[in-house]
Amino acid sequence: MTLYTPATMRCYRRRLLSRYSFFDLDAIVDTSSPYPHMLPTPPVFASAMSRLGIRREDSIVVYDSHELGIFSAPRVAWTLRIFGHPEVHMLNNYKLYVQEGYPTEQGEQRKWEETDYPEHEMDATKVVAFEEVKEIAKDYNKEGAEGVQILDARSMGRWKGVDPEPRPGLPSGHIPGSFSVPVPELLDPETKTLLPKEKLQEIFKTKGVDPSKPIINSCGTGVTATIIDAALTEAGFPQENRRVYDGSWTEWAQRVTATDNLIIKEEK
Repeated sequence: MTLYTPATMRCYRRRLLSRYSFFDLDAIVDTSSPYPHMLPTPPVFASAMSRLGIRREDSIVVYDSHELGIFSAPRVAWTLRIFGHPEVHMLNNYKLYVQEGYPTEQGEQRKWEETDYPEHEMDATKVVAFEEVKEIAKDYNKEGAEGVQILDARSMGRWKGVDPEPRPGLPSGHIPGSFSVPVPELLDPETKTLLPKEKLQEIFKTKGVDPSKPIINSCGTGVTATIIDAALTEAGFPQENRRVYDGSWTEWAQRVTATDNLIIKEEK
């Protein structure tokens, strides 16, 4: 995935025939899972892409709303890459694009002619499941542990366990050994764009994130974890050995038991 600036996007619109579609993260999911926003199956993903009028050879640029700047676009871009779409970009970002006066359109979404988007297996090397994360957490600080780094995109208060989770009844806290990397720290406070490469490198270095070690990105439901992943890419971290915990905290807090001692809370 590459980042497009608003100026790049403007040139892109001039050069190519553009089609606009809405990728619904609440609908294009694994509906059999009790957890939100879980990756869809290959048939569900291919069917959704076909209905959106997207072809395998299309170059896709993903962006969020003007109000959000960057929020769910990284998750959409990551999902496209997980299913092997060849050319995926993310706009950094639509809020800035609008502020800089580039052209926009309004009105109902146009329905494009349906395509026959082929099924493609998910790249399982980019995703990690609950069972493996649990084993990593249980091995934390033990001799011979693999040194996997878990980065958590939720707020510091939720990570510490002093602020409540937005989902009723879900305890806050964090996975043993995880790093707190709240998403707002990775974004410009005014434009909501991802910070420049050098600034992101400084942030990850300050957090103690080692580029040579495996990384698992996590958050509340697997959406903002991909903002960390996009920031790591922009900071120049290697693509290898980076995965997203799809179930993230919503799954973790519901599946670990009190006797596991795998929900860590900090002192207030």
